Amino acid sequence: MNGSGVELAVTVIGPDRTGIVADVAEALAKLGANLTDSTMTRLRGHFAMTLICTAPAPAEQVEAALSHLSADGQLLVTVRDVGPDEATTNGGLPYLLSVHGADRLGIVAAVTRVVADAGGNVTDLSTRLVGPLYLLVAEVDLPVGVPGPLTEQLAQVADELGVEVNLRPAGADVL
Repeated sequence: MNGSGVELAVTVIGPDRTGIVADVAEALAKLGANLTDSTMTRLRGHFAMTLICTAPAPAEQVEAALSHLSADGQLLVTVRDVGPDEATTNGGLPYLLSVHGADRLGIVAAVTRVVADAGGNVTDLSTRLVGPLYLLVAEVDLPVGVPGPLTEQLAQVADELGVEVNLRPAGADVL
């Protein structure tokens, strides 16, 4: 589509089943919508997808074209207008943040608060609980000069939470 049309955010959530991604992608392709950014995952048997597409039709028409996916009441599909590239930027550089240790209440809240207070922006975050082990992996953009002091602040929070924290430049391993 070469950028023509309206930018839309599409979300799909519900119990996982085979073919959800194909069903959504096919319906959007039939409309002439071009997928530009997407993330999809399965969380304890539940499917969650958010994508950005450029479509030749307004949000209401795209949502109507996807309504067959939610006809059985299992999936919730929403479509909304978004401006071109609503990405928040702090002019920073990409870093990878990982946290692992025994699960306890408040890990995500404490770690992301330290990042936010330092001017960092969380651009992607995943967590997993495997037995008693909790794992958090995040991509964060950090302003120049922040990583050094932030590493010290994260080490303090890690000690308080009883977890291990690692912050490193993302380099080429992140899109």
